[in-house]
Amino acid sequence: MNVYLIHFEEKLAHAGHYLGKAENIEERLARHKKGNGARILKELKQKGIDFQIVRIWENVSPNFERKLKIAGHNNKLCPICFPDTWMKRGLK
Repeated sequence: MNVYLIHFEEKLAHAGHYLGKAENIEERLARHKKGNGARILKELKQKGIDFQIVRIWENVSPNFERKLKIAGHNNKLCPICFPDTWMKRGLK
């Protein structure tokens, strides 16, 4: 299982990110871009707000996504929202 973090180019209400999971991320992203799949990403498409995958965790346990969602603060996992944190860690 792979988990991915999507960054929204503009916030939608309070949301700026989406955390999801998929075996095939490219296929899942294509579905998201068409407006299929997660409701929030469908709303982004309808409003013309673009988004991009900014983090991928590969080959993780099936409950890893749930653990991240429970922990919250997805914006702190985002290298676009917190570039200094990522630069200091040497991560991209």
